[in-house]
Amino acid sequence: MGVGAILSFWSNMGKLPLLMFFKDSRNVLKRDELGSEIVNIAVPATLALLADPIASLIDTAFIGRIGAVELASVGVSVAIFNQISRITMFPLVSITTSFVAEEEATSKPTTEAEQDANPERESDVNQELVPLTGNGNVKKSQPDGNSKKHVPSASSALVIGSMLGILQTLFLIFAAKPLLGYMGVNSESPMLNIGQQYLTLRSLGAPAILLSLAAQGVFRGLKDTKTPLYAIIIGDSMNVILDPILMFVLRLGVKGAGIAHVVSQYLIFLILLWRLAGKIELCPPNFKELQFSRFLKSGFQLLIKIWLATSLLADGLAVAGQAILASSFAKKDYEKIVATASRVLQIGVLLGFLLSCTLAALSQFAAQLFTNDRDVMQLMNLSFPFIAVTQPINTLAFVFDGVNYGASDFAYSAYSMVLVAVVSIFCLFILSSSSGYIGIWIALTIFMNLRVFAGLLRVGTGTGPWSFLRN
Repeated sequence: MGVGAILSFWSNMGKLPLLMFFKDSRNVLKRDELGSEIVNIAVPATLALLADPIASLIDTAFIGRIGAVELASVGVSVAIFNQISRITMFPLVSITTSFVAEEEATSKPTTEAEQDANPERESDVNQELVPLTGNGNVKKSQPDGNSKKHVPSASSALVIGSMLGILQTLFLIFAAKPLLGYMGVNSESPMLNIGQQYLTLRSLGAPAILLSLAAQGVFRGLKDTKTPLYAIIIGDSMNVILDPILMFVLRLGVKGAGIAHVVSQYLIFLILLWRLAGKIELCPPNFKELQFSRFLKSGFQLLIKIWLATSLLADGLAVAGQAILASSFAKKDYEKIVATASRVLQIGVLLGFLLSCTLAALSQFAAQLFTNDRDVMQLMNLSFPFIAVTQPINTLAFVFDGVNYGASDFAYSAYSMVLVAVVSIFCLFILSSSSGYIGIWIALTIFMNLRVFAGLLRVGTGTGPWSFLRN
């Protein structure tokens, strides 16, 4: 009986959902079909995500040469702009990616003969994902050579992105001074006028940024991450070219940096819109096909998320996982779901350790590239060890985001983030009071660890969309 119990125990252990994380771990870097698909999506997405921060770093380097006051003013303004933008930009692009990937997977063009031969197949399509015609059939674009894809989520995302961008612009223009005051820039500070001017200029680019992100979400859902990469490289190159011309040749200073950034964002959007117009129907046949309710339902669940962007390389991997998983979930291809989730998480661990080693090697001289101010350099030197050591956890946190979004598990992502945020904020107040600046970084580390735990808990217990792992 004892031997039988042991054998039964080991047999059940092999069925635990948690063991999915270790599936085919020896093949983590294998260039098989799945590995190639991940690389083809993740690498361009990663490069695209890195392009904008690199351009921003060049902005910072130019502004830092003007003076410490200008650098601090722009730093506060950018922090405000980014925090306001994160409320809408990440939910918009993440939801768009999943919805477009689902629609693409469930509405592949088929011939009339195939449809007549398989009437049951048409009726099994998830009606929430694909618009219906009057007779109840799934609406499909016939491949007549130059036909464009019918993707209702794309039109919805662009409309929502434009509205949110305009609202964000108006809010930042009228609330610039109070927001700067909330960040500690009082009316007597020399930073106020500079920061207000820069924040106002940057706010004019908000519509272009959100529309570009919506378009990027569409391209990601179509598993095309190269087009956004090319557009971003062109736009950010324009930013880098305009920076010294406007800032130093035309003597516009910080204003020149703001203008250059806004021009580059509109250029990126126009390129993406031009390419998107050749791929899909931008204008739906009627207003009813705009899936606003579906976007808003998932969007409001994600609005309460706190997003800490520390590892854009992991974001590229998360994009690949999200696009492949969303398509696989729509097709109920459970074998590919398990293979994809385990592969991207395993790659995430390796990527995290690689980032840690790279940042540790750069920590000695990185601060000198962006500022001459000794106080700023001292703070950067204190921060770098935390940034380097926590990269494996950070990458896993971002990859788990992609895994959850790919499963359209937006509600769990939001609710778990609320709980994580409450615990993290409590730790932040306690640790910042007792340990100061170092305490803040410890609290952020706790925050990222809790995010990883939330992802492990969902998938590892086989609940929600992962319940199939227990069968």
